[in-house]
Amino acid sequence: MNHHLKKLITELDLKPHPEGGFFKETYRCRERIPKEHLSENYSGTRNYSTCIYFLLTSENFSAFHKINQDEIWHFYDGSPISLHLISEDGTYLKQMIGSDILNKQVPQFVVKAGSWFAAEIEPKDSYALIGCTVSPGFDFDDFQLAKRQDLLKEFPEHQEIISKLTHE
Repeated sequence: MNHHLKKLITELDLKPHPEGGFFKETYRCRERIPKEHLSENYSGTRNYSTCIYFLLTSENFSAFHKINQDEIWHFYDGSPISLHLISEDGTYLKQMIGSDILNKQVPQFVVKAGSWFAAEIEPKDSYALIGCTVSPGFDFDDFQLAKRQDLLKEFPEHQEIISKLTHE
């Protein structure tokens, strides 16, 4: 890892994320939504909203995972991110998140709740710094990391990308 990336990780106080990359929670709304006002997908109360910094490098990837909430990705710095999504009905989409809007990159993108998604940085020796906002607020009870064999059984038509962006 180069000196610039190490400095970014230190300055932003980022820690390794279970799905790959580095993160730091930057916001957690103090107010909470009672469980009875949430769907059965939630195990308890949730904060109204949460936000993190997320740094991904070309040396790793964010493995396929899903959460119970919509997640908004905001591009800040670095190379564009290739975000790979598989919707609940099996539709695959690759969305580029970055600052080159005239070349079909978007600086902000919403991943719908329940979609499987993974991310990678394609140029070698590069990184992307983004923010992720989740509402209702994120809780690890809402997070599911994909098991390669389970995802391949459910979506065999997407074998190549699933095999590339899962750990086991």
